[in-house]
Order: sequence, then C-alpha cells, then structure tokens
Amino acid sequence: MPQGLGRLGRELALDWGTSWTRLYQRGKGVVLEAPSLIATRRAPGAAAEVVAVGAAALEMLGRTPEHIEVQRPLSHGVIAQFNLAEEMLRAFLEESGANRGVGGLRVLVTATASLTEVERKAVLESARAAGCREVRLLSKPLAAALGAGLPIFEPRGSLIMDIGGGTTEIALISLGGFAAARSLRTAGDRFTATLAEHLLTKHSLHLGLSQVERLKHELGNLAPGATVQVAGRDARSGKPVHPQLDGDELREAVLGPVMEIVEALRQVLEQVPPELAGDALERGLVLCGGGARLAGLIERLRDATGLPVVLAEDPERCALLGAGAAVEDPELLSRMMHA
Repeated sequence: MPQGLGRLGRELALDWGTSWTRLYQRGKGVVLEAPSLIATRRAPGAAAEVVAVGAAALEMLGRTPEHIEVQRPLSHGVIAQFNLAEEMLRAFLEESGANRGVGGLRVLVTATASLTEVERKAVLESARAAGCREVRLLSKPLAAALGAGLPIFEPRGSLIMDIGGGTTEIALISLGGFAAARSLRTAGDRFTATLAEHLLTKHSLHLGLSQVERLKHELGNLAPGATVQVAGRDARSGKPVHPQLDGDELREAVLGPVMEIVEALRQVLEQVPPELAGDALERGLVLCGGGARLAGLIERLRDATGLPVVLAEDPERCALLGAGAAVEDPELLSRMMHA
C-alpha cells in the first residue's frame, strides 16, 4: 500500500484547475464539479469575507457592486492567491460533504507536470490549510491519459493532449512514464481572450467574460455558413447592440492561437525515439480537457499534423476519473506514483 494514502479516513481525488474544480470520493464517485471562482466582500480595515464560490460566484461575474469581487484563485494551473484558494477549496469540501465523517481527508491532487517545487509546495500547503490531512500530487497528463482509457503501462507510445482553462499539456507516455512532455499557456482562456479581442477590433463590440465564454461554446453548434446573434455594447457609442455575425468568421478567429499548440506538439514528437513517434502516428492523438471541445480544433490539428485526432469520452473529467481510479485501487496508485 502506498505510503500517505491509507485506508483510514476519507480518500479523495481532486482535479483543481484554473477554470473548474472537480472532486471524486472513493466509493462514491464524482461528488462535485464547480467553476474555480470565489466572490469576496471587502470592507475598510477588515479581512475579505467570502460571499460565494463556484456556480454562485459565476452568476455574480460582471454583475457585482464595487465592494464585491469575483476572482480565480488559480492561474495557469498554479496557485495565484493562496488564501482565496484555501477558502474556495474549504467551501467545496463542505459543499460536497467530503469533509464529514470519521478520520481525516486524504487527497490525491492532479498537478500540472511543469510545476516548480515552489508551486508544488503551494498546492500542498493550500490543500492542507483547507482541511486535508494528507496530500499527494499526481501528474495531470498521466491521470488524464488513464481516465481517457489509454494503455499507459504498455511499451507503446500513447499521445495525450489536455487542454484546460489556463494550461495545455502534451505528453507521449510509455511504460507509465513520460517519454516527452510539454506544457504551455495557450489554452481555453487564451481562446476566449482571442475571441473577445476579435469582436472588439473588428466589430467594435464589447462583451463581458461570461458572454464571450457562452459564445465560444455556441460556435460548436452552428452549421457552416450560419450566423449568430450577439448581444453586447458598442465600444464607440456605449449603446446596447445585437448584431448578427458570421459564425465561420468567429470560429476562424478563435482558432488563431492553435498553431502555438501545434508547434509544441511537433517538439514533443521530435524528442522521442522513432519507434514511439511511429506509435503516435499510428494510434493518433487523444484530446481531453474542456478546451478540447473548441469548434474546429480537431480538424485544425489533423490538417496541421497529419495525425489521427480523437476526442476522449467525457473529456472534461478525464484527469479526475484517472485520479479517481488510482484512489480506488492502491496497487494502481502505487504504480502511478512510482512509474
């Protein structure tokens, strides 16, 4: 049995992302999925008071008075605001019911593979401060590959790309470890920002963050040649407007940063022996993470790389389900931690 995750107390897998937080409890499955947001109220001379977290905080985004602020405690997969991250996780543990019962919480946290020692320490300390008695980190690309059903312990190359809100991670995995890996900050948030900038510069249209996010997701349901009505504010006059915009144009705009991901993917393939690169060419690339659903992404990656590209089943949950499988099976956890 691996040291640090015993069979006493409650065991959790935590996928703590820039955009979403997900919890899996041993014996119960997924117990929480919520936006990684926290709303706080500021008062002169007093500590910030938590007003809402998760979905409730998302509802407040762009609609708060001056003394209430909605923030993301994580940025690009890294703890950016320690106290807020602690408060948010504590609230999520309470909401999920995971912190109720006998014994302490033992938590396996998926972590971006490129974290520095300082950043890893921040994740560990923040989780402990939120009430987790024992905390261990598991490489997120490895967890995602397992959750996507890839044979990560076989002597063959499995190519995974996990596109989250703040980070994209690409890894070629063989025999339970990384043959090559890259992490970059071109991910879901970058796609959103690119779309917002396009709307502003080409159409003089200003939208709030939540509006741009919704539009980005709506583009995936539009037929080729269709238009979409967008409600926003004219950047020049300040008046509300509802223009009809070309869906193909917006899809092309939001895909602008994809070539940065393609270049990182090429670098990964260049780092590995020909046999593993051949496995990738034969078996293809598996996409996971919420950003993998971006309209037109699969086709763009196929065209740019020549690789077969498929979307994993339940892509948003791949990392969580992989870590959850490890929490359920101590032998599997031991293999993943010592690969």
